[in-house]
Amino acid sequence: MEDLQDCNSKSLVAVPGSLVLHLFRLLGQQDNSWHKYALAYFLLVRNEYFSREPRKHSSGNVQQVLCCDSSVLGSKEVELKEQNAVVKTQSGGGSSSNGSNDCLLPGLHDDLAQDCLAWTSRSDYPSLSGLNKKFNMLINSGYLYKLRRQYGIVEHWVYLACSLMPWQAFDPSRKRWMKLPRLPCDECFSCADKESLAVGTQLLVFGREYAGLAIWMFNLVTRRWSGCTPMNFPRCLFGSGSSGEIAIVAGGCDRNGQVLRSAELYNSEAGHWETLPEMNLPRRLSSGFFMDGKFYVIGGVTSDRVSLTCGEEYDLGTRTWRRIHDMYPGGTSASQSPPLIAVVNNQLYAADQSTNVVKKYDKTNNTWNVVKALPVRADSSNGWGLAFRACGDRLLVIGGHRGPRGEVILLHSWCPEDGNGGAADWEVLSVKERAGVFVHNCAIMGC
Repeated sequence: MEDLQDCNSKSLVAVPGSLVLHLFRLLGQQDNSWHKYALAYFLLVRNEYFSREPRKHSSGNVQQVLCCDSSVLGSKEVELKEQNAVVKTQSGGGSSSNGSNDCLLPGLHDDLAQDCLAWTSRSDYPSLSGLNKKFNMLINSGYLYKLRRQYGIVEHWVYLACSLMPWQAFDPSRKRWMKLPRLPCDECFSCADKESLAVGTQLLVFGREYAGLAIWMFNLVTRRWSGCTPMNFPRCLFGSGSSGEIAIVAGGCDRNGQVLRSAELYNSEAGHWETLPEMNLPRRLSSGFFMDGKFYVIGGVTSDRVSLTCGEEYDLGTRTWRRIHDMYPGGTSASQSPPLIAVVNNQLYAADQSTNVVKKYDKTNNTWNVVKALPVRADSSNGWGLAFRACGDRLLVIGGHRGPRGEVILLHSWCPEDGNGGAADWEVLSVKERAGVFVHNCAIMGC
């Protein structure tokens, strides 16, 4: 609270919105409960930081309407303004209603109230949507997620499907599990192998239905499953990675089993697949990831079941692929899972499936160095049934365990840059009972 004492002075900032952002950043370091934001709001209103008069939304102050810190405004400023206007129109709260009882937070203009709500934990959005019709329209519009993106607010959730557990979401900050609605797929899709990918506010699940390859999408905003736009070249066993609102899939097999060189980019905002230039080599059972603004594919096998040790780098600016020799020396056999890889702060890590250790990639020398032992065995099933993911600035290892409590799924976490090096222990984030011991799919959504 010592930091908050400075906020009692009106000379701290000239614009109320800047004070809101400053206060929330201070509180954001201490707790994830949305109650702190309500407390901050009431403190500000009590000290008369906000006028009771409605603000005139003229073209001269449109930047202040969206965000009082103009440095965070990007190319989507116009889109945000338009969607903000739609939210206000749908909720019946134009600028003239900001001083009425119809406003989101009494005493606070709706544009600043939306800034406040953007800083709340997204775990609270379902509860907030049930407060009244106006909150419901705001939450279901997806506008708050666009604000969060502009302010750089990111919460990473784990989406997991195990042998005895349908899709659930896990919030690491609150150690809270949440069930997703039942996936409305056919029996073939339920029983067949599946792949998953989180991009923007969407969870994509790829698999095979009776009619052929299909993609189901869980929308975080609507909290519903729906069919996703099919790829231009439907595939399975591909490498994939996401960065913000875009994702890239590369290689894999088509419905006839042919190994592919093709790649596609998915834009979650537009719901559109774009065909990219082909890779140098066809490969399946590979892994993909973004690092330093570029997309990479490593591992996999060719159509002749030859293990690939080279990697490929795709430059989104030049739209070209570059082959990197011996980027993944161990290669991938036809019986192994795709490489277990994760990128934390633009550093690449891999869980070695044969030696049960974590390795770090040296970009300069194109080599791998052992940094830590895995908390579970990855060699028992050749890497299958184990998830190795990046979750913010931490590495997650998710795997099954049979013990006195029966079959459980353990979520282990480790921060590779916490200053303790390999001596730091793995932290058990959660123990999920009655989930089985085999992880079928795992994806990390950051938004």
